[in-house]
Amino acid sequence: MKQFILIILALTSLTAIKAQYNDDNYDEPAGFKKENIFLGGSLSLGFGSGSFAVGGNPEIGYSFNRWMDAGVILNLNYYSQKDYYNSVKYSSFNYGGGVFVRAWPWPFLFAQLQPELNWINYKEKYLNSDISYKNTVSAVSLIGGVGYGQHIVNQGSYFFMIGLDLLKDKYSPYLDGYGHPTPIIRGGFDIYLKPSRKSTPSGPIL
Repeated sequence: MKQFILIILALTSLTAIKAQYNDDNYDEPAGFKKENIFLGGSLSLGFGSGSFAVGGNPEIGYSFNRWMDAGVILNLNYYSQKDYYNSVKYSSFNYGGGVFVRAWPWPFLFAQLQPELNWINYKEKYLNSDISYKNTVSAVSLIGGVGYGQHIVNQGSYFFMIGLDLLKDKYSPYLDGYGHPTPIIRGGFDIYLKPSRKSTPSGPIL
């Protein structure tokens, strides 16, 4: 876990350093630009020891420049796990949202941090009987991830990310039935509201 956090921090720091160097050598108009607003989202997939998770994550964001995006994201996720030792099936449906910051140190590589607040409907069902229990809780998460994709400001992007919940709240939808973080795998795309025929270079230039 510590190594994962260090990788994210290192990528983010490298982005800032390289972006500062390259921005000094690139004439990019300042100010808010409608063509830098994008819409999109991702599908998520998680798996662990006897567990499975799937969800959708629509997002809206803004490209501040060629190396930094930020925005708002919504969550709809389903999770299930079978505990054969205790003959119990755990399942949950969560909804919520948060904000994200996505840094592109290179056009094909990014690091992402995403704080979230989710509400989770839990259910426990005993496999050999009709007994079941239900509960609704909330949890705060901080997803840290790294990913691969293509990022072209004013045109569009696609991405593939692997992340973990760094906070590990006991009610987090990103933990398995034993309290262990499950890998969060997401793939998606973004399109800009006003695509420009002239693309803006994306990410610091090597």
